[in-house]
Amino acid sequence: MTALIDGPAGGMASLAITLAPRPGGAGAGHDGCRDRRRPRSSPRLSLACPRGFSLLEVLGALALLALLLLGVYAGIRTAAQSVRAGTAAIDRLDRIRAAQAFLRRELAQAMAQPIGRDARGDALYFSGNARELRFVAPLPGYLGKRGPQLQTLALVDDGHGAQRLEMRFAALPMSGEASPAQGRTEVLLEGVHAGAFAYRGVDARGQPGDWQSEWPDGRLLPALVRIELEAPAPEHWPPLVAPLRVDAGASLGRPGLLQRLRPLGGAR
Repeated sequence: MTALIDGPAGGMASLAITLAPRPGGAGAGHDGCRDRRRPRSSPRLSLACPRGFSLLEVLGALALLALLLLGVYAGIRTAAQSVRAGTAAIDRLDRIRAAQAFLRRELAQAMAQPIGRDARGDALYFSGNARELRFVAPLPGYLGKRGPQLQTLALVDDGHGAQRLEMRFAALPMSGEASPAQGRTEVLLEGVHAGAFAYRGVDARGQPGDWQSEWPDGRLLPALVRIELEAPAPEHWPPLVAPLRVDAGASLGRPGLLQRLRPLGGAR
């Protein structure tokens, strides 16, 4: 820009003034930020203005973090489910072993004590069919019951298309007659698909007979009781064959197990 001013002797003189653009102002463009931060004489030491993340980059990072957390959660959930399934399977196997040990012990302790009378007035010591059996045996002290108990082992429908193995207890009166089963019911195994009881005795010659789905003579105790169940997979119920130690047939003059073993033990 050029300006006219009064000179000496009333003359006019011209003065040229050049105005440079203001740093960072109009016309500076994007170089204004750099000009404020560094001198123009040191371009190698120049630093760009600080720049943040764009919205697209932030959204991408959040998506990757969500995928990572989802994978970690899925792994933890799978591990927890595996632990629960393994614990449930172990508990069920322990329950099967405990049920078999209890039944084997109670059947081995069966007593020749009447549970009823037939039409002739003879004492009945045992009754059994494919789904239920009844006998008298003492219970362990930890169950809180003392003395002989009338025990009924039965397969009962659970109302959901399966069956459960349960045991009912009833105390016998002093007279020896069986009382109605009013004791509590203990569920030994649930979710049974199928099952059956079988019985084996000895004939008049003392020879083992065939397995029968129903015990024909309640005046005698069977020599063996077999309990077969089809437990839900992956559990397995091993076939249980329990001997009865008491020989009720000895009171009827029938050769029992002990009578058959005497000649073998006394032979010389």
